[in-house]
Amino acid sequence: MDASLRKPSPVDAHVGARIRLRRKLLGLSQQQLAERLGLTFQQVQKYERGVNRVSASKLYETAQVLQAPVTHFFEGLDGDSAAQAPPQVETTVTAFLLTTEGMELAALFPRIPKGRMRHQVLELVRTLADA
Repeated sequence: MDASLRKPSPVDAHVGARIRLRRKLLGLSQQQLAERLGLTFQQVQKYERGVNRVSASKLYETAQVLQAPVTHFFEGLDGDSAAQAPPQVETTVTAFLLTTEGMELAALFPRIPKGRMRHQVLELVRTLADA
């Protein structure tokens, strides 16, 4: 089968998404991660999309650079149902955090004093989302 027609394995896609999320949480660019791993940024892109499978040794190195246990990249996978999609809430939160704006909002929102102002921000976002 033509390599361009193959879909990423659900496990490879999950591991790649976890690498991307951890990289973004640490504020690293794909280029910075690539340099620390001795790769090209294109290879990191392929890992993050699940297009290329991360070898065990490279996953171990990645875990060290991203300051996470190797098991972090498999969290959310369920032994017998590894090919199943993650729960909708986890998918939504992960998609949000993978955006630049989502990361910034997640970092800034806790700095807003609890109470009325937080509720107003939430109402603003609801209104904008419905527009």
